[in-house]
Amino acid sequence: MSFEIALSGIQSINTQLEAVSNNIANAGTYGFKSTRANFSSMYAGSQATGVEVGSMTQSIGLNGGVTTTGRSLDAAIDGRGFFVSRDSQGVVNYSRVGIFSANKDGFLVDSNGRSVQGYAAIKGSSALGVMGNITVPTGQIPAVASTKVNYVGNLSNDWVTPAAAFDPANASSYNMAKQSVVYDSLGSQHTLSQYFVKGAGTNMTVHYAVDGGAPLATTTTLAFDNMGQLPPVPPVTTLNITPTNGSAAITLDVNYAGTTLFAGEAITTTNSTDGYASGTFIGVEMGTDGSVLAKYSNEQQQVVGTVAIATFADEGSLTSVSDTSWTANSASGAALYGTPGSGLAGKLNTGALERSNVDITSELVGLMTSQRNYQANSKVISTENQMIQSLMQAL
Repeated sequence: MSFEIALSGIQSINTQLEAVSNNIANAGTYGFKSTRANFSSMYAGSQATGVEVGSMTQSIGLNGGVTTTGRSLDAAIDGRGFFVSRDSQGVVNYSRVGIFSANKDGFLVDSNGRSVQGYAAIKGSSALGVMGNITVPTGQIPAVASTKVNYVGNLSNDWVTPAAAFDPANASSYNMAKQSVVYDSLGSQHTLSQYFVKGAGTNMTVHYAVDGGAPLATTTTLAFDNMGQLPPVPPVTTLNITPTNGSAAITLDVNYAGTTLFAGEAITTTNSTDGYASGTFIGVEMGTDGSVLAKYSNEQQQVVGTVAIATFADEGSLTSVSDTSWTANSASGAALYGTPGSGLAGKLNTGALERSNVDITSELVGLMTSQRNYQANSKVISTENQMIQSLMQAL
C-alpha cells in the first residue's frame, strides 16, 4: 500500500509542477492568469489511499499590473470582464489582452486576428446598435455641407453709429467684420462675412456677404435690452447661398444666442460652423468608454462602435485555451455582455496593457516545496523497496 500512496503523491506533484512551470513560463505574457493545483486526500473507507489533485484554481479575479504603451488601440480592463472576439470558425473567445488593430478588410481585430465583438454605432444617436463585428470605414468619407453658424461674443456699446451707408468696401461704414468658413455639398470652402453696424439705442444690424461678393439681401437686427442682453430666445437668421461651382444650395441658420452688448472691448468667444470637406481614413483609436473612433484627414472623427465586455457568474470555471483566452462552459454560466464600466464590467485604461498576475517569488517557493515533496515520496518508494528486498533475502 505504501507504494501506491507514494506513487499518488508523485503523480499529484507532477501535476502541480506542470501548473507551476506554466505559470513561470507565462510570467511575461500579457493578460495571463496563474493556476494553482489543490491537493485532496483519498480514502477507501477508513483506509488512506494517497493524494490526488482535487481541483485546479485559476486566479482570474486577481488583476495583473498595468504597462503603459502609449498605443491608441491598446487597452487594459480595470476590474472584472473580458474582451470578446470571434474566430474564423465562429467560436467566441474571451481574453484580457487588449491589443487591437484594423485589418485590411476594415474590421477591428485582436492580436490573433479574431474579429472583436462590440455594439454598432447608430448615426445621430447615442443608443447602442446590435452586437457583432466592429467595422471601421477605412476609405474616404464624403463632404457634409454646413447648416449652421454660431456666433457668441460681446459687441461694444461704445461703438459709434457709422455716418456712411453700409458698404463692404468702406471700412468706416461698419463697426466690426468677422469671417466664418462654411462648406458646400462638394466640400469646397466659402467665406461668410458678418458686418456688425451699431444702430439707434441698443440695436445692432448684421449684414452678410459670401466670398467677398455683393451683400446678401438678408440682414439681422439684434435688439438688446437695457442690460445688454438678447431676448431669451433670440431670432435665428436663415441665409440661402447659391455657390457657383455646381454644388447644392447652402441653407445656413445663423444664431447669436449668448451675445451681449456691454461697454468696453468687443470680444469674440465663439465663431463656429458645422460641415466639413471629404476626408481620407488615417487611423483609429479607442476611448476609455470603449468607443472606437475612426479618424480622417479632414480632422473629423466618427464613433464606429463600442467594444463589448463579457462577465460571468463563475469566471474561475472558464476553460483555458491557446492565445491567452478562455471559452465559456456550463460551469462558468453564460456570458453577460455590456460596455466598459457598466454593471460588473471594469473600466478601460487605454494606451496600456495588463501584465501577467504571476508572482515569480511565490512560484519559485512553490517549486522548491514541490521538489522536497517529490524527494520525500521517492524516499518512501526507495525505503519500501529496500524492505521488500530484505524480506525476500530473509526467506
